[in-house]
Amino acid sequence: MIGADAIVKCLEEEGVEYVFGYPGVAICPFYNSILESDIKTILIRTEQNAAHAASGLARVSGKVGVCAVTSGPGATNVITGIATAFADSIPLVCITGQVNSELIGSDVFQEADITGAVESFVKYSYLVKDVNDIPRIFKEAFYIANSGRRGPVLIDVPIDIQRAALKKFAYPETVNLRTYKPTVKGHAVQIKKVIGELAKAKRPIICTGGGVLLSGAQEELRAFAEKYSIPVVSTMMGIGVMPTKHPMYYGMVGNNGKPYANRAMNESDLLIMVGARVADRAVSQPDLITENKILVHIDVDPAEIGKNVGASIPLVGDAKHIFEDIAKEEFTCEHEEWITTLNHYRDTMGKKRNPNPDYVDPAEFIRLLSEQMEDDAVYVADVGQNQIWSCSYHIVKNGRFLTTGGMGTMGYSIPAAMGAKLACPGRQVVAVCGDGSFQMSMMELATMRQFHVPVKIIVLKNNYLGMVREFQHYNYKDHYSVVDLSGSPDLEKLAMAYDMKFMRLFTMENVEAAIAEFLAQDESVLMECVIDPMDLV
Repeated sequence: MIGADAIVKCLEEEGVEYVFGYPGVAICPFYNSILESDIKTILIRTEQNAAHAASGLARVSGKVGVCAVTSGPGATNVITGIATAFADSIPLVCITGQVNSELIGSDVFQEADITGAVESFVKYSYLVKDVNDIPRIFKEAFYIANSGRRGPVLIDVPIDIQRAALKKFAYPETVNLRTYKPTVKGHAVQIKKVIGELAKAKRPIICTGGGVLLSGAQEELRAFAEKYSIPVVSTMMGIGVMPTKHPMYYGMVGNNGKPYANRAMNESDLLIMVGARVADRAVSQPDLITENKILVHIDVDPAEIGKNVGASIPLVGDAKHIFEDIAKEEFTCEHEEWITTLNHYRDTMGKKRNPNPDYVDPAEFIRLLSEQMEDDAVYVADVGQNQIWSCSYHIVKNGRFLTTGGMGTMGYSIPAAMGAKLACPGRQVVAVCGDGSFQMSMMELATMRQFHVPVKIIVLKNNYLGMVREFQHYNYKDHYSVVDLSGSPDLEKLAMAYDMKFMRLFTMENVEAAIAEFLAQDESVLMECVIDPMDLV
């Protein structure tokens, strides 16, 4: 067995079904060996999207996503996808080919110090120096990626190591890393303190982040909120923890969140932050969420607690385990007046839109689309105005809402949707993007066609980089710079080139029938919705 065979065997041991990537000479031994495996390879059209597709698969399956690219530009191209996964705590194992070991540092053809380049964007990285270390390294990499605060791990494998023979292949059964011991169980004393404060609180609220979804704690948190009638708000990455129409859910917080959600969080006397980083997009003024209240911060990563705001009660641990332990306790929690107040806020503080009737209203379109989507559908939002409209108006039932919140990487939605669809082929998957973000990953229409991945794609077209144009509208008095997307392709002809069904909407006339037709198709469909270029989120 050579190193390349060993890598494939490790992936088989981990139950990997798909590897997203792009070959090159330095990774060819691996791609040659994988031909003898049942693992399916997906040829992505640009390396960044290999990581995005692996991310989409990981987020809906709970497994580690895997991508594999070549050295030099292949490795550097994948960095943005790795950084995106790191910012959102998505478990990936990224395999990169490397030049011959003895040539490393000689600036030879397609050499790049990828372990150094990704240092700030990975949980850990390996440069394989001994072929016999491959089983141990891969076992550790998968464990690190999918435990504690999840995230990407990179493994750089020189081509000579891939070709070298192993003395013996033995995949480890366990991992024992002396310096890596993530805390899973919450401290019993801290849990007692939380319960004590809950029993006294008159205005409690829970703010959920992406960590709740990553730990699979949705059911436990919902049950807790329902039992004690505790209202819930979410960060962008926490959308979907509670169904949108759940009576105890009060929307997304932050700069682009619901006004009543922000007011609820600010007026609470007990705020429980769960699996959220307390970053600027969700909490622009950290002092406000600690003023006149008890702040409980629950996170599996101790480095996040106290990083941006001081917690009254820090609680380190996995959200699922913590809420399982809290469920074992009995206490009373009375705050009917608080719920009445929040319901009044929700009824009276909704944002009023005044859409242009000559175009598709993106907000109402997304709402109507959501109503018709299947109960467990996966909705993938890109970045830009489309993301904010999606966060505000998409209705999550019992499905998933995916987007990139931490890095805000344009072009994420289509490859992530492909990964999600491959992970769950029986679920409806819809990607929603703007015409700017669409053009950052439209080459993946070829991947969808080649591998028969029937993702539905919606492009909200306004011929602008809408979010930047809106920023320039407010901050530079409509002095627009480098945001005009003139020269964009005719999407109908593009769809024809990729043998996709195409639909186009100019106004809201017959929109519900068009959505029904769009969702009824078994194959991929590209729908263009022409929206007002001057619309604001």
